[in-house]
Amino acid sequence: MSHIAWFIPSLIQGSGGHRTMLQHAYAMEQAGDTCHIYLEGSGDQKQASQLIERLFGYKFKYVSFGWQDIQTVDIAVATIWYSAIIVRNLPFDCIRCYFVQDYEAMFNPMGDAYLLAENSYRYGLIPITIGRWLKHELGKRFQVPAYHFDFGADQNIYRPLEEKRHEQSICFIYQLDKPRRCSHIGLEALGIVKHRRPDVQIYLFGSSPQDKGHIWFEHQHLGLLSLEECNSLYNRCTIGLCLSSSNPSRIPFEMMAAGLPLVELWRDNNFYDLPPEAVSLSDQTPESLAEAMLLLLDNPEERERMSQAGIEYMAVRTLQNETDTVLEAFSKLKQGVFPQLEPDLPLYNKPPITADCRRDSVPDLAYSHIPRPAYSRFQSLPLPLRNLLRRCYRKVRRFLMEG
Repeated sequence: MSHIAWFIPSLIQGSGGHRTMLQHAYAMEQAGDTCHIYLEGSGDQKQASQLIERLFGYKFKYVSFGWQDIQTVDIAVATIWYSAIIVRNLPFDCIRCYFVQDYEAMFNPMGDAYLLAENSYRYGLIPITIGRWLKHELGKRFQVPAYHFDFGADQNIYRPLEEKRHEQSICFIYQLDKPRRCSHIGLEALGIVKHRRPDVQIYLFGSSPQDKGHIWFEHQHLGLLSLEECNSLYNRCTIGLCLSSSNPSRIPFEMMAAGLPLVELWRDNNFYDLPPEAVSLSDQTPESLAEAMLLLLDNPEERERMSQAGIEYMAVRTLQNETDTVLEAFSKLKQGVFPQLEPDLPLYNKPPITADCRRDSVPDLAYSHIPRPAYSRFQSLPLPLRNLLRRCYRKVRRFLMEG
């Protein structure tokens, strides 16, 4: 059996990305391999393993803080763009892999960080991607072949419940701290729906209510939910709204497993993994997203058809299927079988739901809450204060870079 090093970024409680990395490392250990988890940063080495177990429930024997003094292993796995160069530069022969969960360049403004994140795909590491879109992107942009695995759902948790959907309601994964989740556009769309259909209940979840910002329409913010509470919410609601401007979230797949019809963005990143029978993809304007939700609210037959299609689509996409696919990819690499470039065809083949977004077609209410970029608030400060803040920012950045 093999010894495998995983380079994991600083742990974030509740992070789906961390859970996925650790889930697959744990599955490899259960299959007989030995995994050494190297956590980014510093800390009490005696507490490293307990920290993972406390936050994510997985127990590993070998866990260390820091990405230095790496022991010789058979396979090294980068999991975030700035760990790829660590794996590339390891001073011993090994299989060098890259566990890719998103196109991380998109997390940064165009500039050094964006290009450095893209450069991480050029280091000769062998990618294993979650979903087909990332595999497609790496092949198209960089001619880098990759293995991939489908998004799975834990169907012991995410499943239809006996309770019926009695209320007209929409749940929205609302995470202001993740720009790729398009929280502002989602709120604008929900504001239009609430204006036109005041009877519809709006539920926000996935973040702390204390950090929700200004929301001008009636809603309930449910905060951070357990997995079981998420499934209960998906069974209670009429429609799910989950917006992804980079790789899809796991949320749409868990919603489908629970039988919840959902609305997402009609963009290339969603064409390769979301089925047209169970998902309604809308143009990216708030007006179009609102139109997609309103159409489903008024069409119970279509919702029922989408619900059944989602359940059927996810029936073979279990967590066990996901982990088996990843184990198979690592097994092939151990045998010297590497991925080949091959075309991927889009799965979604329907046109977008669209709506007129001209001034005379949208309620006045929707224009009174246009979010301003955070930088515009900075620019409104007095010049002396802006200069002081810039100097402080540069000093803090220099301190962090030198540290």
